[in-house]
Amino acid sequence: MLQREQWVNALTAHPAQTVKELAAQFASQYVVTHTRLPQTGLGLLKIRDGAFHDNFYLGEIPISTCDVEVRISDGRSVTGGAQVMADDAELARALAILDAILAAELPGWETITDYLQSGAELREKEAHRRHTVLNETRVDFSLLSAADRDEDEN
Repeated sequence: MLQREQWVNALTAHPAQTVKELAAQFASQYVVTHTRLPQTGLGLLKIRDGAFHDNFYLGEIPISTCDVEVRISDGRSVTGGAQVMADDAELARALAILDAILAAELPGWETITDYLQSGAELREKEAHRRHTVLNETRVDFSLLSAADRDEDEN
């Protein structure tokens, strides 16, 4: 199974509506309360300059967060949370619910692992496709210096 820090990435490979519907199925089985209300907002993307080591802000990114407590019928409760780069508080809530269920391996967690696995495979295919495109567009600058030498000799 994937590491916990990879869960959001794998689950968000699926359409947001699919993730929300999956979480809704589990939310109806358990008592879900918010420990931090779902919120959306903007985060500043800060980068450190490589030459002068000064911080500068590249821009704003949408961020949604949520923390929940999931209680089951035997009295146990577990917490979960999510932070996602999206302007969708409902998605953050759904991811927080799924996080709690997976972390505690509550009944039905195996269903969520199927979504994790298929999401990880989707992300891997996407990464492979991007890598292929990058390799196809790679420029070998050493050929340019060889061409310059040939021109200088003529």
